[in-house]
Amino acid sequence: MIFLGIDPGTASVGFGVIKKENEDLKMLDFGVIRTYPSKKEAVRLGEIHKGLKKIIKKYKPDRVSVEDVYFYKNSKTAIKVGQARGVILFTIEHCKKPYSDYTPLQVKQAVTGYGRAEKTQVQKMVQQILKLDDLPKPDDAADALAIAICDIYSAKINKFK
Repeated sequence: MIFLGIDPGTASVGFGVIKKENEDLKMLDFGVIRTYPSKKEAVRLGEIHKGLKKIIKKYKPDRVSVEDVYFYKNSKTAIKVGQARGVILFTIEHCKKPYSDYTPLQVKQAVTGYGRAEKTQVQKMVQQILKLDDLPKPDDAADALAIAICDIYSAKINKFK
């Protein structure tokens, strides 16, 4: 099975693609979809849609998982991330892919065993789990890999097919 994890944002949407064969996990790709503040908001959201659609078409994931956004200190930031997340969910639905939402706490708990783990702890565990030579970077891409790993572990528990 192929799992796609997505970390929503407006300037940078992280993505991570992992293949699960039996109990082995193999990282296929990770990175970010970048948009630039100099462009109109609608254009940036369109770029997120096109970039994600391209990733889904290339890797044909069996499942997609998206980080859920619950809290932001800055309401303007929360609205923008919410818009990006809406486009991401629309794209997933448009591509007819099943998806799950996970809070940052759930992702950290699944990957490190501790829901309040620091970002570097999560990156180190992602590196170990996927047997990567280096820490995955940038942060948004590392988070997306962690989200995919969380979905893989949840799939085991929930017996997704």
